[in-house]
Amino acid sequence: MDKLKAFESFVSVAQKGSLTAAAKAEGVAPAIMGRRLDSLEAHLGVKLLVRTTRRITLTHEGTAFLEDCQRLLGEVANAEASVSAGGLKASGHLRITAPAGFGRRHVAPLVPKFHLMHPDVTVSLNLSDRVVDLAAEGFDCAVRVGDLPDSSLVSVRMADNRRLCVATPDFLKRYGTPQSPSELTRFRCLTLSSDASQTRGWAFRVPTAQGSHEVIHLRPSGPMDCSDGQVLHDWCLAGYGIAWRSTWEVEAEVKSGQLVPLLEAFAAPPNGIYAVFSQRKHLPLRLRLWIDFLKEHYGHANYWSAGA
Repeated sequence: MDKLKAFESFVSVAQKGSLTAAAKAEGVAPAIMGRRLDSLEAHLGVKLLVRTTRRITLTHEGTAFLEDCQRLLGEVANAEASVSAGGLKASGHLRITAPAGFGRRHVAPLVPKFHLMHPDVTVSLNLSDRVVDLAAEGFDCAVRVGDLPDSSLVSVRMADNRRLCVATPDFLKRYGTPQSPSELTRFRCLTLSSDASQTRGWAFRVPTAQGSHEVIHLRPSGPMDCSDGQVLHDWCLAGYGIAWRSTWEVEAEVKSGQLVPLLEAFAAPPNGIYAVFSQRKHLPLRLRLWIDFLKEHYGHANYWSAGA
């Protein structure tokens, strides 16, 4: 049995959920793919897949073995890449995830540029506002914005993420301008709904009685909330209320005068924009190059002022 070929076939079938689809992708008959899986299961002495006429599902052992196979094949691809073209030629598949709003603006436009530089690397980009489990879902890297929860993941800070309150000039003309964070309670505020990821509320840096400063978190309210940040952005531009948004999202409108920054003296210190990935002894070359590529772009002040 060719173990490496058997591992590749197992991963392909598990990912595609079909013997026929995996066989078609490899250009062989489904029966050949089936024999490879039979030989692999016989060699290991465990059942990896439950196969019926309608679908294929992983057993408990198969799920665990899939993760090990994916890591092993990635390391093999990395070893091959490290000795090709003087160690500078990356290949293989890169799976990336990012928050929906930030990803549309500042990750998606960079993916084609990265692929042009490394044409042997294929890329899948997933945009989702939920916190994706990288290992369980087979992702190589996540771009994350804001405070990171404690975890076993490795993070590389690539840029600062600043937030500010904004509203349209017309809204401020009609309702006035808050002079301190505490005054937000009497204004229409556009907030993320409770099922969104922003759990602690709006952050502000305020003076203390001892003469220092502290960061506080407020939960303003208003007539409308939404789980999607882009919707809040659109509502704010339409003059429906005050929003607390990241500068990467509203900087262009602030510069053009469509939005007015508020409470700037109380702005909280920035958190970060990170590349996050699983702990590995040797990162695949394609992943190292992707992280360096992001750092190169996000590290330039001109990038954020000009937009992606």
